[in-house]
Amino acid sequence: MTDREAVLRYCLSLPDTYQDAPFHDENWQLVRYRKNKKAFAWTYKWKDGTVRVNVKVDPQWRDFWRQAYESVIPGYHQNKEHWNTVILDGSIPDRDVKRMLAESYDLVAGKKS
Repeated sequence: MTDREAVLRYCLSLPDTYQDAPFHDENWQLVRYRKNKKAFAWTYKWKDGTVRVNVKVDPQWRDFWRQAYESVIPGYHQNKEHWNTVILDGSIPDRDVKRMLAESYDLVAGKKS
């Protein structure tokens, strides 16, 4: 998974979600859980041209993802304890990108993994 459209398509396939651009900047596209309006995926294009997505993460899994992939780093402009940034450079298998997105969704939707 290397493009924003694929991330947005996957996130919007999850129940009760919608896309938002709250910063009046088309570069930032968020996907929120409709029932509480909390964002679980923050997508943006970085200065180097890569697409990135910030995902909420359970602190007990935060370091696992960061150690498993160089392209998972502390959350850009967010709480580093609860958010990771995933650089969509093709180095992370789609199944793991989707897993991180789904875990983020579960955290904001209040579901147990």
